Amino acid sequence: MPFVRIDLIRGRRPDEVRAIADATHQALVDVLGIPERDRFQVITEHDADHVIALDAGLGFERTDRLVMIQIFTQSGRTTEVKQRVYRNIAERLEPLGIGGEDVFIGIVENGSQDWSFGFGRAQYVEGVLPVPGR
Repeated sequence: MPFVRIDLIRGRRPDEVRAIADATHQALVDVLGIPERDRFQVITEHDADHVIALDAGLGFERTDRLVMIQIFTQSGRTTEVKQRVYRNIAERLEPLGIGGEDVFIGIVENGSQDWSFGFGRAQYVEGVLPVPGR
């Protein structure tokens, strides 16, 4: 059920883009326990001058290998679980040549009433889909 947006600086090969998407999804499957086919991702590539990502005062520099990930998901996960998601994604991206300084992740939470998977219906609210974690 997570909806994931992945923003990259333009210039990667299609297989690299897919590997980033696959690594991100597998981390969510492993840590959050979502089904393998519960996959909703949008990947957007940007010109380098259209992405600004400084270090927030942490003392490191980012490179053109930057990966920015937003995970929209239902509320209720603990801080510890979220931290495991961050670590797992970073660990899976490292073998792809993406250093930890280039992994920026944000989790945005909402409720079951905030999702429609098609036909203008709220499937969680209607009981067509089970609400995750309940």
